[in-house]
Amino acid sequence: MKISSLVITTLTTVSLMFATTAFAAHHGDEAKAEHKNDVTVMIDLASALEAQDDKAKARYQYRNPKQTLEYFGIEPGMKVLEALPGGGWYSKILLPYLGENGHLLGVDYAIEMWPHFGGFANEKFMEKKKRWTTTWVEEAQPWRGETGASVSAATFSTMPSDIDGTLDAALFIRASHNMARFSDKANYLGDAMSATYKALKPGGIVGIVQHKAREDRPDSWAAGSNGYLKKSTIMQTMKTAGFEFVGESDINANPKDQAGEGDIVWRLPPSLSGAKDNEELKAKMLAIGESNRMTLKFRKPS
Repeated sequence: MKISSLVITTLTTVSLMFATTAFAAHHGDEAKAEHKNDVTVMIDLASALEAQDDKAKARYQYRNPKQTLEYFGIEPGMKVLEALPGGGWYSKILLPYLGENGHLLGVDYAIEMWPHFGGFANEKFMEKKKRWTTTWVEEAQPWRGETGASVSAATFSTMPSDIDGTLDAALFIRASHNMARFSDKANYLGDAMSATYKALKPGGIVGIVQHKAREDRPDSWAAGSNGYLKKSTIMQTMKTAGFEFVGESDINANPKDQAGEGDIVWRLPPSLSGAKDNEELKAKMLAIGESNRMTLKFRKPS
């Protein structure tokens, strides 16, 4: 019995359709499984915070990293500048949270600024600072984990031109007072914000957390050397650099800290400067807690 060519063609087509559907279903399941695996290895913010050591967690009640990063809109995959990352308190949270598609650029003070501190900024210290952009990146590698963001470093006077217009956000967390402190030497804070403006994408965000001085305090006291700055100082600096003010939050506010002339921010925990051997004063400072901090959000115009 002969089978017509039409029947053969029809059977072949049905077979191919079935095979194609089965292949797609099988590989679709694989893709879903791979996607599921990707999701399970992604580090969300809560997990990044939970992974920190107990010493870091002890400061969450004052630093409020979850609420702060959420307020500034920091998300996985972003390219973020962190000013004065130091020993990596925030970097250790950001690197795993930003994930393998993200990037963290740690930025230190302009090298020319360090000698103004005097004392500890000796020749040996300065030689170490000259290597910081290399040594800090090396130090940060273990903080990334298996799926963390890539990392690089610069100073505010050596920002690479290839990042211009590429960053999503910049974080200045308790990093502004010393740059303001030496404003009689050079415009370090203004220059840092100008460099940040250049590096950000249109619409990019700047998040600032800074020890807050009351507006009725003397300008000479609130110029940075005591750790505190006025909101008006930050607002003017950001306006001059070209940023738009988005808003502020009381996330990091502490009304118990009513610092005035004669007070330095380091009198409070964790430094407890001048109080470690005075139990009565120490108890008083611990009762205040860490400093009153303003949390300000700015945007580079689109």
